[in-house]
Amino acid sequence: MRYTILALLLAVAPGWGQSSPGRDIGSGAADVGKGAAKGAADVGKGTAGAVGNLATGHPISAANSLGTGVGKGGVHAAVGAGKGAGKIGKGVGLGLKKLTHL
Repeated sequence: MRYTILALLLAVAPGWGQSSPGRDIGSGAADVGKGAAKGAADVGKGTAGAVGNLATGHPISAANSLGTGVGKGGVHAAVGAGKGAGKIGKGVGLGLKKLTHL
């Protein structure tokens, strides 16, 4: 039993600390999703603020709230997409590197 565990640890140990293509691609996809979710939340907050300001008779504040929400939403979506694309590209590159060394 002890030797089996030791053999498994030695077999897995060289892979510790290294990136795997699947992990990078999955992490990139998660970053894209998180950016989109944050962006949608910001747009929703801006829209809700704009509706509240319009209801109370403040059209300039409503336009400001809506513009701020859309602006922040676009930034979060763009940052998430950029980070995600970078990680996905890294994962694809690692996968191709592994294929060429077979």
